[in-house]
Order: sequence, then C-alpha cells, then structure tokens
Amino acid sequence: MARHNREGHGTDQRGSDYTISYQPDWLQQIKVTRTLESGRQSTKTLFRNPAERGHEPGARIRTRISSKEQKLEFEIGVDDPGGVIRRIVVETMLPGKGGERRQVMFTIDDGQGSI
Repeated sequence: MARHNREGHGTDQRGSDYTISYQPDWLQQIKVTRTLESGRQSTKTLFRNPAERGHEPGARIRTRISSKEQKLEFEIGVDDPGGVIRRIVVETMLPGKGGERRQVMFTIDDGQGSI
C-alpha cells in the first residue's frame, strides 16, 4: 500500500511558523531546541502527530521541515528496512540577530523510544 505524507504546522519558541510533511505511521513528534540569548537552551514540542498508528511503518522514513520566515527548508529520507530507527536529530545553523548564526536542533521521534 502506498504511504502518503501528511502536512502539519507548528510554532517555535520565538513564534516562527513551520510546515511539517511527515509519514503518519512513523512520526510521533518533532521537538525544536535552540540556545537563547541568555545562553540557556530551550526545547519545545514543535509538532505532535494527532493520528494513532494504524499500520506498521514502511522501510523508508521521509520528513520535511520548512519555515519561510527563517529561510529554512530541509528533507530527510532514511532507509530503515529493519525498523530500528527511533530518533533522528538534525542540527542547523540559522541567522540570528546582528547576522550571527545560531544553532537550532530538530529532534524527529517515532515515539517508540524513550523521550
């Protein structure tokens, strides 16, 4: 059976909007972690899959995250025929105030591992 991605939306700690394209049979949630001006880290759940799992995940995991405001767009695709992947972390460097670049991490979680 063909697996079609769904589209979801979320907002981060700074109020930036994101569009998420995800596979509903694998993705449980996406968290965004960034370093604040104070130097402390802040983690927020960006998106939580509203659907319950109905099917076993397929062998390929695909997720796209984009934010027009931040000029951010990436897609990950991972082959996982054995179903062993539980979490994927993507580290980005986005422009901050004054032109400096700030680290922003996205944790893409299947909900089966510990959170």
